[in-house]
Amino acid sequence: MIIQSKAYKIAIIGDSLSVGGAERVHARLSEYFVANNHQVFNCIFLDSVTYKNSGELFNLGKIHKNSNPITRKISRFIKLKQFVEKNQFDVIIDFRMRNVFVQEFLISNLIYKKKAIFSVRSGVLNYYFPKSSFLSKLIYKNKKIVAVSSAVKDKIIQEKFAQNVTYIYNPIDFEEIIKLKEEFIPETQNYILAAGRMNNDIKQFDQLIIAYSKSNLPQKAIDLVFLGEGKNQEKYIQLAKNLGLENRVKFLGYQENPFPYYKNAIFTVLSSKNEGFPNVLIESLAVETPVVSFDCFSGPNEIIQHGENGILVDNQDFEKLSQAMNTFIEDTKLYKNCKSNAKLSIKHLETETIGQLWLDLFKK
Repeated sequence: MIIQSKAYKIAIIGDSLSVGGAERVHARLSEYFVANNHQVFNCIFLDSVTYKNSGELFNLGKIHKNSNPITRKISRFIKLKQFVEKNQFDVIIDFRMRNVFVQEFLISNLIYKKKAIFSVRSGVLNYYFPKSSFLSKLIYKNKKIVAVSSAVKDKIIQEKFAQNVTYIYNPIDFEEIIKLKEEFIPETQNYILAAGRMNNDIKQFDQLIIAYSKSNLPQKAIDLVFLGEGKNQEKYIQLAKNLGLENRVKFLGYQENPFPYYKNAIFTVLSSKNEGFPNVLIESLAVETPVVSFDCFSGPNEIIQHGENGILVDNQDFEKLSQAMNTFIEDTKLYKNCKSNAKLSIKHLETETIGQLWLDLFKK
């Protein structure tokens, strides 16, 4: 544990503390900061908490929960302003999606003022910035931006959305994972794994099912298992039935502890249109399960060393994705090499290292 000479009073502002990758990072950082003697306040806009976290919770999601949207937004804005003014934080980290210009302009300039660090968690920049660089600068002028990957940082600068930009990768808690991965043994065996929300088509799980159907895996009785849920799940289930794969493609829903599934998978596969810095890849590697992923924007090529800890597939080439699945099953030497290197390849992402990078940023 690294003890700092200065104890910071930190507010971490997020959408929630459940389900998503950004939310998991928020929770992990709260634990790290508290363990290193800093005072943490977790402020969330949605009343949803499932991830283990540390510090005090300020839940805006409970304020006027059933009121009309305008009343709710105004009430929460006022409460957030009072919360920030009362506590006089040394630093505020904003993990939220920020795609409503007027709201974000007011929060940035009337509430956060000069103390905020804005985190950008995805390669889809319109989740965080107006399309106009002029409007973006009205929100982020003189504010620090922390991107989730080097590629996202470069794109923000290229689009002239902000100038004061750096990047810090997502942390991984190896100590916690060592315990979680042994909590149970999944009933399903002999499978590859995919994980993520099913509320939109960014993960392209339908195309992944088709790519799997064209691979040799179904004939080898190797299943495709999905973790996650959302409105598109029924569509994916029906697609699997149409392909005659209802007994091979399995949907296990959202899992609070996904690590036993990662650990017992042959490999994890990512087929997204775009990412930020995908936790699904680093969490799989943390339990020594290699990965197959599109070289999409952004993150996978900053995690995967092709042929060393996984297979990096030409972006959006689903035929090559099918071939990569076959390769990992058939090329035993390559697979064993990637599996043996998996955990060590992300050692630089352990929570102590990433947490210290955040603390170093506070000093500046």
